[in-house]
Amino acid sequence: MSPLENGPHEDGLPQDPQDMKLMIHALVDGELDAAAALAVERRMAADPELAAEHARLVALRGALANVPRPAVSDDFLARIAAIAEVKGADEAEQTGAVKVDASTPPQQQQGQVIAIRPRAPRWLNSFDWRQMAASIVLTALLASGATQWLTTADNGSDSFAVAVANGHRRSLLAATPVDIVSSDRHTVKPWLDGRIGVSPPAPDMAKDGYALLGGRVEVIGDRPMPALVYRHHEHLITLVAAPRQNEAKSMPVADDLSAGGFLLVHWTDDAFSYWAISDADRQALDDFVSRFRAAIIANPAAGSPG
Repeated sequence: MSPLENGPHEDGLPQDPQDMKLMIHALVDGELDAAAALAVERRMAADPELAAEHARLVALRGALANVPRPAVSDDFLARIAAIAEVKGADEAEQTGAVKVDASTPPQQQQGQVIAIRPRAPRWLNSFDWRQMAASIVLTALLASGATQWLTTADNGSDSFAVAVANGHRRSLLAATPVDIVSSDRHTVKPWLDGRIGVSPPAPDMAKDGYALLGGRVEVIGDRPMPALVYRHHEHLITLVAAPRQNEAKSMPVADDLSAGGFLLVHWTDDAFSYWAISDADRQALDDFVSRFRAAIIANPAAGSPG
């Protein structure tokens, strides 16, 4: 029996929802060992609410990474340095730290303590005040409401692409990149349809060098999305298919996600908006997209539920 069949009560993780959210925070921050991370991933696979929380945190982390470092004026730096210098002096006085002036003759030093202005601790002199000031400004920015803006921003194409990239990256780190392992669309499509009520075309392209490995459910924003996984040589290709809403039909457009080493191609047809992502080279991913689109046109039955 698989861990998911055993249920979450036997995976060693907390049962309280708030405690589980803390575990998800730890997963996103890379603070869990391999066993605990795998257990959390399995719990998320069985709980869409936890998966949505994980996707939200990953998207927020990515958005924060793109926030430009605030400019810090010299006047602000001087004020921060002055505050720290006064604090260092106060601490030195409270601990009774005094200095003996080396220029004073030894005979004048005997029986007396000659105090001079206390020096700031060594950590104070070596501290990067510009970095600290920038952190203070950034903290003020987030406290003023930027965090709410980042978490409630609409699902535009850019944020959707980031979520697709993060989901692909997580799948590469997981024990398996799919929830349902099968090269047969008659198995993968009903599995997706039974869980989220939608399944995209899943043509068999093994003869072209693109073998279907299976599918999984991605949670982007608060919406579950079907994802297919294909293998091309040593590379995995994730294809997320969002049911078309108000988008116009569009030809494939590539986007180089150089920060993650991935290439993403996006297009829209009559039924779905597709996002194909991989670390394969541009020629291979373009070829996959071209063959996928051609296979759907040549065999419309590939898009039927069975």
